[in-house]
Amino acid sequence: MSDPVVAELAEKCHGAVEGESSLASLTTLRVGGPARVLVTAEQDEDLAAVGEVCRRTGLPFAVVGRGSNLLVADAGWPGVAIVLGRGYRGLELHGQRLRAGAAEPLPSLAVRIADAGYRGFAWACSVPGTIGGAVRMNAGAHGADMADHLVEAELFRLGTGTRELWPASTLGLAYRSSELPTDAVVVAATLEFDRGDPAEERAAITRIRAWRRAHQPLNEPNCGSVFTNPPGDSAGRLIDAAGCKGLRVGGAEVSHRHANFIVTRPGATATDVATVIERVVAAVEADAGVTLHPEVRRLGAVVADHDLPATWSRQDGAAGAP
Repeated sequence: MSDPVVAELAEKCHGAVEGESSLASLTTLRVGGPARVLVTAEQDEDLAAVGEVCRRTGLPFAVVGRGSNLLVADAGWPGVAIVLGRGYRGLELHGQRLRAGAAEPLPSLAVRIADAGYRGFAWACSVPGTIGGAVRMNAGAHGADMADHLVEAELFRLGTGTRELWPASTLGLAYRSSELPTDAVVVAATLEFDRGDPAEERAAITRIRAWRRAHQPLNEPNCGSVFTNPPGDSAGRLIDAAGCKGLRVGGAEVSHRHANFIVTRPGATATDVATVIERVVAAVEADAGVTLHPEVRRLGAVVADHDLPATWSRQDGAAGAP
């Protein structure tokens, strides 16, 4: 039997609409089940249609972006997942200000900004997300973040069907967080940069990429940093000190390369990942008296299973007994 919500959105939206569409392939962890509906929004009319349907039916909604900070329940999620399509890409340069569509990927944007002769955004080459997600979570790396450059954000409010312009000072930007309204979809952002030397910025990007290759598990599915850093310390250091590198549950494992990364293997489940997260939190609390806070967003009922056995892998990938 066809889903009436899928049928209605397919009729109203310019972008693609799919029912019971797996989200695993849209996340960098490569785990999780389907969303009831997946909408690729190409223009504001698509977002307005999603907002109207969700208000009327009570269905939840979520913006997936590039899925780099997302853990989806194995059983799926009974809501409308939104991906911003190519209609929300594009760059406009006006002096030292740049307006970017929310679907622009940060790594390629960092290169384009460097080549255009602006400095200070090289760090973004290491963040596997989009401008929209970066604004919402105030993404950052290497001692810098979006708040350093953000002038204003354009938000589409699913609750009212309107586009609004919010100055950066009103967004409540803090470490890996913001105070954007829950119904707000970031659709564009204006950033400001100082002039710089393209060669120097390209060199900075090269150094950052080399550091990532040496210190992060780039060739394995992961969601980036799992935990925020506690004040004055590093989550990775605390996890390593607690002996959690190589901690494996099912197909999910704390990376040997960087302890604040969880990597997955074929057959891994969201439950495996959630169980590793909870065991790491418990181990660090027991070892250092510090409570780590995940920065991974969850969709659906993602719960740990404490009956699942844990092993510790060696750096060569083999598993051993606890």
